[in-house]
Amino acid sequence: MKLAGVFVVLFLSLVAQTGWAQRVAAPEPSRGLMPNPTRGKPLYEANCATCHGESLTGTDKGPAFLHRVYVPEHHGDAAFQLAVRNGSRQHHWKFGDMAPVPGLSADDVAHITAYVRARQRRAGVQ
Repeated sequence: MKLAGVFVVLFLSLVAQTGWAQRVAAPEPSRGLMPNPTRGKPLYEANCATCHGESLTGTDKGPAFLHRVYVPEHHGDAAFQLAVRNGSRQHHWKFGDMAPVPGLSADDVAHITAYVRARQRRAGVQ
């Protein structure tokens, strides 16, 4: 059992050193964009609320954003960009995988994220 662990560590070290691991770059909002929660609210309501709830408290289709697991230290703003563009595999909750959300630009997602972060701060989720 210990030998298998050593091989895993060696393999992961090799992957890190050789660049075998694919790096995924998050979409970048426009240079100089000032993400605005007021602009993000209607975008959130139109694209996210069905699963994550009008009040960000979740539904039977998706988790609440007013939860400690979504604080910036754990799920940074880039995670929102990547989830919208690529979807997200189920990893914290049992709602299934999240599909990509078509039709949203990186700027739109930045505004949505600003709205989510503002609501998190008001709810004391930091």
